[in-house]
Amino acid sequence: MSAIENLTQLGSRVETPAAPEDAVLETVPFTRGDGPPAIVRFTCPEFTSLCPVTGQPDFAHLVIDYAPDASLVESKSLKLFLTSFRNHGAFHEDCTIMIARRIVAATKPLWLRIAGYWYPRGGIPIDVFWQTGAPPEGAWLPETGVPPYRGRG
Repeated sequence: MSAIENLTQLGSRVETPAAPEDAVLETVPFTRGDGPPAIVRFTCPEFTSLCPVTGQPDFAHLVIDYAPDASLVESKSLKLFLTSFRNHGAFHEDCTIMIARRIVAATKPLWLRIAGYWYPRGGIPIDVFWQTGAPPEGAWLPETGVPPYRGRG
């Protein structure tokens, strides 16, 4: 059975997990080859979670960049994982870092960074940045492309 045949979500009707802890991040094999590492980007401009105190929705624009080693995160499983936060109450910082750590645990990349640009609550936007360490040598790292707050709206 090939690694792709082991996927349980891609090509199937799958309900959104009730919570991030219930979501399964699936992976597929990746052959790096020679030369500088590839950088893979996922952008989620409409990420939603809940404030853990008020229960009100919080919104963010997430940019996830990673340099895969032997595994890629399968994008449908990532979409379902991110969507599972819609009913999850956690602070911006916790959500952002939890997402990064789950991707790292699933794929064991050479490197990963996440930028969470959270829309303001109480007039203050919160931006959260996290990475696993120094980027790989020779990798091309584009800017996140998210403008400062006034340009986000």
